[in-house]
Amino acid sequence: MFGFWKTWKALEARGIMGINRRNADYVLKYNKRSLYPIVDDKIITKERAMAAGIHVPQMYGIISTEKEIDKLDDIIGGRSDFVIKPAQGAGGDGILVIADRFEGRYRTVSGKIISHEEIEHQISSILTGLYSLGGHRDRALIEYRVVPDQIFKSISYEGVPDIRIIVLMGYPVMAMLRLPTRQSGGKANLHQGAIGVGVDLATGLTLRGTWLNNIITKHPDTTNAVDGVQLPNWDGFMKLAAGCYELCGLGYIGVDMVLDQEKGPLILELNARPGLNIQIANDCGLTLRTHAVEARLEEFKAAGVTETPEERVKFVQEMFGHIPAVEA
Repeated sequence: MFGFWKTWKALEARGIMGINRRNADYVLKYNKRSLYPIVDDKIITKERAMAAGIHVPQMYGIISTEKEIDKLDDIIGGRSDFVIKPAQGAGGDGILVIADRFEGRYRTVSGKIISHEEIEHQISSILTGLYSLGGHRDRALIEYRVVPDQIFKSISYEGVPDIRIIVLMGYPVMAMLRLPTRQSGGKANLHQGAIGVGVDLATGLTLRGTWLNNIITKHPDTTNAVDGVQLPNWDGFMKLAAGCYELCGLGYIGVDMVLDQEKGPLILELNARPGLNIQIANDCGLTLRTHAVEARLEEFKAAGVTETPEERVKFVQEMFGHIPAVEA
Protein backbone atom coordinates (compact mmCIF):
# COMPACT_ATOMS: atom_id res chain seq x y z
CA MET A 1 0.00 0.00 0.00
CA PHE A 2 2.83 2.37 0.88
CA GLY A 3 4.51 1.60 -2.46
CA PHE A 4 1.36 2.48 -4.37
CA TRP A 5 0.97 5.73 -2.43
CA LYS A 6 4.60 6.65 -3.10
CA THR A 7 4.18 5.96 -6.81
CA TRP A 8 0.99 8.02 -7.00
CA LYS A 9 2.62 10.95 -5.18
CA ALA A 10 5.44 10.83 -7.74
CA LEU A 11 2.90 10.93 -10.57
CA GLU A 12 1.08 13.84 -8.94
CA ALA A 13 4.38 15.72 -8.71
CA ARG A 14 4.64 15.36 -12.49
CA GLY A 15 1.16 16.78 -12.87
CA ILE A 16 -0.48 13.52 -13.94
CA MET A 17 -4.25 13.90 -13.73
CA GLY A 18 -6.29 10.97 -12.42
CA ILE A 19 -9.92 10.31 -13.21
CA ASN A 20 -11.17 11.52 -9.81
CA ARG A 21 -9.40 14.86 -10.20
CA ARG A 22 -10.63 15.16 -13.78
CA ASN A 23 -14.21 14.59 -12.70
CA ALA A 24 -14.19 16.76 -9.56
CA ASP A 25 -11.92 19.64 -10.57
CA TYR A 26 -12.74 19.96 -14.26
CA VAL A 27 -15.76 18.04 -15.60
CA LEU A 28 -18.06 18.92 -12.69
CA LYS A 29 -16.61 22.38 -12.16
CA TYR A 30 -16.61 23.64 -15.74
CA ASN A 31 -19.32 21.63 -17.51
CA LYS A 32 -22.93 22.54 -16.76
CA ARG A 33 -25.19 19.50 -16.99
CA SER A 34 -27.76 21.50 -18.95
CA LEU A 35 -25.23 21.89 -21.79
CA TYR A 36 -24.33 18.19 -22.12
CA PRO A 37 -26.89 17.49 -24.89
CA ILE A 38 -24.93 19.86 -27.15
CA VAL A 39 -21.94 17.52 -27.13
CA ASP A 40 -23.58 14.17 -26.34
CA ASP A 41 -25.71 14.36 -29.49
CA LYS A 42 -23.66 14.51 -32.70
CA ILE A 43 -26.58 15.96 -34.65
CA ILE A 44 -26.98 18.89 -32.25
CA THR A 45 -23.22 19.47 -32.26
CA LYS A 46 -23.18 19.47 -36.07
CA GLU A 47 -26.13 21.84 -36.34
CA ARG A 48 -24.56 24.27 -33.85
CA ALA A 49 -21.24 24.13 -35.68
CA MET A 50 -22.81 24.77 -39.08
CA ALA A 51 -24.76 27.73 -37.68
CA ALA A 52 -21.48 29.15 -36.38
CA GLY A 53 -19.74 28.68 -39.74
CA ILE A 54 -17.46 25.92 -38.42
CA HIS A 55 -16.58 23.21 -40.93
CA VAL A 56 -17.97 19.72 -40.27
CA PRO A 57 -18.61 16.67 -42.49
CA GLN A 58 -21.70 17.38 -44.58
CA MET A 59 -24.91 15.94 -43.18
CA TYR A 60 -26.93 14.03 -45.79
CA GLY A 61 -29.90 13.15 -43.62
CA ILE A 62 -31.34 12.01 -40.28
CA ILE A 63 -33.47 8.96 -39.53
CA SER A 64 -35.43 9.19 -36.29
CA THR A 65 -38.02 6.39 -36.53
CA GLU A 66 -38.36 2.93 -38.06
CA LYS A 67 -40.82 4.36 -40.58
CA GLU A 68 -38.22 6.86 -41.76
CA ILE A 69 -35.83 4.04 -42.71
CA ASP A 70 -37.79 4.05 -45.97
CA LYS A 71 -36.12 7.41 -46.69
CA LEU A 72 -32.67 5.83 -46.83
CA ASP A 73 -32.55 5.58 -50.64
CA ASP A 74 -33.52 9.23 -51.00
CA ILE A 75 -30.90 10.31 -48.43
CA ILE A 76 -28.12 8.29 -50.04
CA GLY A 77 -29.16 9.16 -53.59
CA GLY A 78 -26.50 8.17 -56.09
CA ARG A 79 -23.64 8.40 -53.61
CA SER A 80 -21.26 5.47 -53.50
CA ASP A 81 -19.73 6.32 -50.11
CA PHE A 82 -21.18 7.63 -46.84
CA VAL A 83 -21.16 7.09 -43.08
CA ILE A 84 -23.99 6.02 -40.78
CA LYS A 85 -23.55 6.68 -37.08
CA PRO A 86 -25.63 6.85 -33.89
CA ALA A 87 -26.23 10.44 -32.80
CA GLN A 88 -25.55 9.58 -29.17
CA GLY A 89 -23.00 6.81 -29.65
CA ALA A 90 -19.68 6.58 -27.83
CA GLY A 91 -16.32 4.96 -28.50
CA GLY A 92 -16.96 4.51 -32.19
CA ASP A 93 -19.54 1.76 -31.62
CA GLY A 94 -22.36 1.42 -34.14
CA ILE A 95 -20.64 3.39 -36.90
CA LEU A 96 -20.92 1.94 -40.40
CA VAL A 97 -18.56 3.32 -43.07
CA ILE A 98 -19.50 2.58 -46.69
CA ALA A 99 -16.63 3.11 -49.14
CA ASP A 100 -18.16 1.93 -52.42
CA ARG A 101 -20.96 0.09 -54.19
CA PHE A 102 -20.60 -3.39 -55.67
CA GLU A 103 -23.19 -5.10 -57.90
CA GLY A 104 -26.22 -3.74 -56.06
CA ARG A 105 -24.55 -4.13 -52.68
CA TYR A 106 -22.20 -2.00 -50.61
CA ARG A 107 -18.54 -2.35 -49.70
CA THR A 108 -17.48 -1.21 -46.22
CA VAL A 109 -14.15 0.50 -45.63
CA SER A 110 -12.73 -2.82 -44.42
CA GLY A 111 -13.77 -4.53 -47.68
CA LYS A 112 -16.81 -6.44 -46.41
CA ILE A 113 -19.73 -6.64 -48.85
CA ILE A 114 -23.14 -6.01 -47.27
CA SER A 115 -26.70 -5.71 -48.55
CA HIS A 116 -29.16 -2.81 -48.39
CA GLU A 117 -31.19 -4.85 -45.88
CA GLU A 118 -28.14 -5.18 -43.60
CA ILE A 119 -27.73 -1.40 -43.62
CA GLU A 120 -31.40 -0.99 -42.70
CA HIS A 121 -30.94 -3.49 -39.88
CA GLN A 122 -27.96 -1.47 -38.58
CA ILE A 123 -30.04 1.70 -38.61
CA SER A 124 -32.85 -0.09 -36.76
CA SER A 125 -30.34 -1.18 -34.08
CA ILE A 126 -29.17 2.42 -33.73
CA LEU A 127 -32.74 3.64 -33.27
CA THR A 128 -33.39 1.15 -30.46
CA GLY A 129 -30.51 2.67 -28.50
CA LEU A 130 -28.15 -0.29 -28.79
CA TYR A 131 -25.15 2.05 -29.09
CA SER A 132 -26.38 5.15 -27.28
CA LEU A 133 -25.25 6.55 -23.95
CA GLY A 134 -27.56 5.05 -21.33
CA GLY A 135 -29.30 2.80 -23.86
CA HIS A 136 -31.93 5.42 -24.73
CA ARG A 137 -33.63 5.57 -28.11
CA ASP A 138 -31.44 7.30 -30.64
CA ARG A 139 -31.32 8.80 -34.12
CA ALA A 140 -29.18 7.72 -37.07
CA LEU A 141 -27.05 10.29 -38.83
CA ILE A 142 -26.00 9.80 -42.46
CA GLU A 143 -23.08 12.01 -43.48
CA TYR A 144 -20.10 12.61 -45.76
CA ARG A 145 -17.31 10.04 -45.56
CA VAL A 146 -14.06 11.72 -44.65
CA VAL A 147 -11.14 10.79 -46.90
CA PRO A 148 -7.92 11.17 -44.88
CA ASP A 149 -5.16 13.43 -46.12
CA GLN A 150 -2.38 11.53 -47.92
CA ILE A 151 0.06 12.41 -45.13
CA PHE A 152 -1.53 9.66 -43.01
CA LYS A 153 -1.22 6.92 -45.62
CA SER A 154 2.06 5.54 -44.25
CA ILE A 155 1.15 5.72 -40.55
CA SER A 156 -2.45 4.52 -40.42
CA TYR A 157 -4.34 1.29 -41.07
CA GLU A 158 -7.63 1.80 -42.91
CA GLY A 159 -10.17 4.05 -41.17
CA VAL A 160 -9.75 7.77 -40.49
CA PRO A 161 -7.08 9.15 -38.14
CA ASP A 162 -8.31 11.96 -35.95
CA ILE A 163 -6.86 14.67 -33.74
CA ARG A 164 -8.02 15.07 -30.13
CA ILE A 165 -7.32 18.40 -28.42
CA ILE A 166 -8.20 18.96 -24.75
CA VAL A 167 -9.57 22.48 -24.27
CA LEU A 168 -9.98 24.27 -20.91
CA MET A 169 -12.12 27.42 -21.02
CA GLY A 170 -11.14 27.95 -24.65
CA TYR A 171 -7.41 27.25 -24.14
CA PRO A 172 -6.06 24.13 -25.93
CA VAL A 173 -3.84 22.42 -23.35
CA MET A 174 -2.83 19.09 -24.93
CA ALA A 175 -3.13 17.38 -28.31
CA MET A 176 -2.94 13.85 -29.63
CA LEU A 177 -3.15 12.19 -33.05
CA ARG A 178 -5.11 8.92 -32.97
CA LEU A 179 -4.18 6.34 -35.60
CA PRO A 180 -6.31 3.30 -36.49
CA THR A 181 -4.68 -0.12 -36.46
CA ARG A 182 -5.65 -3.61 -37.56
CA GLN A 183 -6.33 -4.37 -33.89
CA SER A 184 -8.76 -1.44 -33.59
CA GLY A 185 -10.63 -2.53 -36.72
CA GLY A 186 -9.75 0.70 -38.50
CA LYS A 187 -11.24 2.85 -35.72
CA ALA A 188 -9.36 5.71 -34.06
CA ASN A 189 -10.31 4.54 -30.58
CA LEU A 190 -7.51 3.88 -28.07
CA HIS A 191 -9.56 1.42 -26.00
CA GLN A 192 -10.06 -0.72 -29.09
CA GLY A 193 -6.36 -0.75 -30.01
CA ALA A 194 -5.67 2.50 -31.89
CA ILE A 195 -2.41 4.40 -31.38
CA GLY A 196 -2.24 7.72 -29.54
CA VAL A 197 0.59 10.02 -30.65
CA GLY A 198 1.47 13.20 -28.79
CA VAL A 199 1.54 16.45 -30.78
CA ASP A 200 3.55 19.59 -30.04
CA LEU A 201 1.07 22.44 -29.58
CA ALA A 202 3.31 25.06 -31.17
CA THR A 203 4.40 23.24 -34.31
CA GLY A 204 2.00 20.35 -34.96
CA LEU A 205 4.95 17.95 -35.00
CA THR A 206 4.14 14.45 -33.72
CA LEU A 207 6.08 13.22 -30.70
CA ARG A 208 5.94 9.62 -29.49
CA GLY A 209 3.17 7.06 -29.54
CA THR A 210 1.32 4.90 -27.05
CA TRP A 211 -0.30 1.63 -28.06
CA LEU A 212 -2.11 -0.59 -25.56
CA ASN A 213 -0.41 1.51 -22.86
CA ASN A 214 3.06 0.79 -24.25
CA ILE A 215 5.40 3.45 -25.64
CA ILE A 216 6.11 2.95 -29.36
CA THR A 217 7.78 4.85 -32.21
CA LYS A 218 6.49 2.78 -35.16
CA HIS A 219 3.02 1.80 -36.37
CA PRO A 220 2.54 -1.96 -35.74
CA ASP A 221 0.91 -2.52 -39.15
CA THR A 222 2.82 -0.20 -41.48
CA THR A 223 6.10 -0.30 -39.44
CA ASN A 224 6.63 3.38 -40.32
CA ALA A 225 7.67 5.92 -37.70
CA VAL A 226 4.80 7.77 -36.04
CA ASP A 227 6.99 10.47 -34.49
CA GLY A 228 8.47 13.44 -36.33
CA VAL A 229 5.47 13.82 -38.70
CA GLN A 230 4.46 17.41 -39.47
CA LEU A 231 0.67 17.79 -39.38
CA PRO A 232 -0.54 20.27 -42.04
CA ASN A 233 -2.54 23.41 -41.18
CA TRP A 234 -1.80 22.99 -37.47
CA ASP A 235 -2.72 26.55 -36.48
CA GLY A 236 -6.07 25.96 -38.18
CA PHE A 237 -6.72 22.94 -35.95
CA MET A 238 -5.73 24.88 -32.85
CA LYS A 239 -8.03 27.82 -33.65
CA LEU A 240 -10.90 25.46 -34.44
CA ALA A 241 -10.46 23.74 -31.08
CA ALA A 242 -10.20 27.03 -29.17
CA GLY A 243 -13.39 28.30 -30.78
CA CYS A 244 -15.39 25.28 -29.62
CA TYR A 245 -15.67 26.85 -26.15
CA GLU A 246 -17.88 29.58 -27.60
CA LEU A 247 -19.69 26.95 -29.68
CA CYS A 248 -20.89 24.75 -26.80
CA GLY A 249 -20.29 26.71 -23.57
CA LEU A 250 -18.66 23.74 -21.85
CA GLY A 251 -15.39 24.65 -20.16
CA TYR A 252 -13.57 21.29 -20.24
CA ILE A 253 -13.90 19.32 -23.47
CA GLY A 254 -12.13 17.07 -25.93
CA VAL A 255 -12.41 18.32 -29.50
CA ASP A 256 -12.10 15.60 -32.15
CA MET A 257 -11.11 16.74 -35.64
CA VAL A 258 -10.04 15.18 -38.92
CA LEU A 259 -8.03 16.31 -41.92
CA ASP A 260 -9.90 15.61 -45.16
CA GLN A 261 -7.77 15.53 -48.32
CA GLU A 262 -10.13 17.95 -50.08
CA LYS A 263 -12.02 19.85 -47.37
CA GLY A 264 -9.17 20.34 -44.88
CA PRO A 265 -9.77 20.43 -41.08
CA LEU A 266 -13.25 19.32 -40.01
CA ILE A 267 -14.76 18.93 -36.54
CA LEU A 268 -16.13 15.44 -35.92
CA GLU A 269 -17.49 15.73 -32.40
CA LEU A 270 -17.01 17.16 -28.92
CA ASN A 271 -16.58 15.16 -25.71
CA ALA A 272 -17.48 16.41 -22.23
CA ARG A 273 -15.52 13.64 -20.51
CA PRO A 274 -12.26 13.30 -22.48
CA GLY A 275 -9.99 10.42 -21.52
CA LEU A 276 -6.60 10.72 -19.86
CA ASN A 277 -4.35 8.52 -22.04
CA ILE A 278 -3.36 11.68 -23.89
CA GLN A 279 -0.90 12.26 -21.03
CA ILE A 280 0.99 9.05 -21.84
CA ALA A 281 1.30 10.01 -25.50
CA ASN A 282 2.69 13.43 -24.54
CA ASP A 283 4.82 12.21 -21.60
CA CYS A 284 3.32 15.10 -19.68
CA GLY A 285 0.66 15.66 -17.03
CA LEU A 286 -2.45 17.68 -17.75
CA THR A 287 -2.59 19.27 -14.29
CA LEU A 288 0.53 21.43 -14.74
CA ARG A 289 -0.99 22.91 -17.89
CA THR A 290 -4.53 23.32 -16.58
CA HIS A 291 -3.20 25.08 -13.47
CA ALA A 292 -1.29 27.52 -15.67
CA VAL A 293 -4.44 28.29 -17.66
CA GLU A 294 -6.49 28.72 -14.48
CA ALA A 295 -3.91 31.15 -13.12
CA ARG A 296 -4.14 33.17 -16.34
CA LEU A 297 -7.94 33.17 -16.15
CA GLU A 298 -7.83 34.51 -12.59
CA GLU A 299 -5.39 37.22 -13.61
CA PHE A 300 -7.53 38.33 -16.55
CA LYS A 301 -10.76 38.10 -14.54
CA ALA A 302 -9.36 40.59 -12.03
CA ALA A 303 -8.34 42.89 -14.87
CA GLY A 304 -11.65 42.46 -16.72
CA VAL A 305 -9.89 41.10 -19.83
CA THR A 306 -11.19 38.38 -22.16
CA GLU A 307 -8.92 36.81 -24.77
CA THR A 308 -9.95 35.89 -28.32
CA PRO A 309 -9.47 32.31 -29.60
CA GLU A 310 -6.39 33.52 -31.53
CA GLU A 311 -4.89 35.04 -28.38
CA ARG A 312 -5.61 31.90 -26.39
CA VAL A 313 -3.87 29.77 -29.00
CA LYS A 314 -0.83 32.06 -29.00
CA PHE A 315 -0.56 31.82 -25.21
CA VAL A 316 -0.64 28.01 -25.04
CA GLN A 317 1.75 27.63 -27.95
CA GLU A 318 4.29 29.88 -26.24
CA MET A 319 3.66 28.29 -22.83
CA PHE A 320 3.50 24.58 -23.66
CA GLY A 321 4.90 24.21 -27.18
CA HIS A 322 8.24 23.43 -28.78
CA ILE A 323 8.72 20.04 -27.16
CA PRO A 324 11.80 18.20 -28.48
CA ALA A 325 10.99 15.18 -30.63
CA VAL A 326 11.72 11.77 -29.10
CA GLU A 327 14.90 10.13 -30.37
CA ALA A 328 14.28 6.87 -32.19
